[in-house]
Amino acid sequence: MEKQKILIVDDDANIAELISLYLVRECFETRIAGDGPSALTAWREFDPDLILLDIMLPGKDGYQVCREIRTESDVPIMMLSAKGEVFDKVLGLELGADDYMIKPFDNKEMVARVKAILRRSEKKPHREEADEGEKVVILPDLVINLTNYTVLYKDEPLTMPAKELEILYFLASSPNQVFTREQILDSVWGYTYVGDNRAVDVYIKRLRSHLPPHENWRLSTVWGVGYRFEVNKR
Repeated sequence: MEKQKILIVDDDANIAELISLYLVRECFETRIAGDGPSALTAWREFDPDLILLDIMLPGKDGYQVCREIRTESDVPIMMLSAKGEVFDKVLGLELGADDYMIKPFDNKEMVARVKAILRRSEKKPHREEADEGEKVVILPDLVINLTNYTVLYKDEPLTMPAKELEILYFLASSPNQVFTREQILDSVWGYTYVGDNRAVDVYIKRLRSHLPPHENWRLSTVWGVGYRFEVNKR
C-alpha cells in the first residue's frame, strides 16, 4: 500500500523534525519546508495528502500560504501555531484550514487529528461501487451522498470540502432537528475536539456560501442553541 504523504511547514527545524519522527513511526511519508515560498513549491512537487502548516513563517506567513493553496486545491490543511486567540483560529478556518492546533501540543493528539482528517478526506471514486448501505439524503433538487462524497444540485455537482459535506449530511439526514455546536463537533470531527466551538460557525458560514437558496429547504440558525436543516413538510 502506498504511504500517505504529509507536508510539514515550520521554520523551527527541531519542531519539524520531531513532528516528522512521530508521523514516520505511523508509516506516513513526510517532507519538511521551512518558509512560505518553499512550502508552496513543496506542495506542488510533493503532492501531499495533508499539510501541517505553521502560521509564523518567513517569506509568506501561513495565512498567505493557506489562501494561495485554497485557490487551487482542497488538500486538507491543519494549522499549527502558538497564537491561541479566537480571532487567529477563526481566521485560519475562514481561509480554508480544516483544523487548528495550538503550540505546544501533545504529539499523540497531533497524530490522532492527522488520522481523523485523512479518514474524512478519503473519497470513494465511483458511485456505482456503493452497496445498498449507501449513505444518501435525497431532497428536492439536492442529493447528498456521503458514500462517495458528492453533492448534486439540479443534477450538477457542487464542490465543497469534505468537512462541509459531512456537516451538511449530518444535519440534512435529520431534517428539522436542532443540533448544538457540540453535537456537530462530536459527530463530524470524529474525536474529542479541544478548542473553541466557534469553528462550527465558520464551517456553517462556508457551507451556506456553497448552497444555492431553495424554497423547500434551508440551513437555519437556532439562536442560542445551534443549527438545523429545515425541510418543508408536504
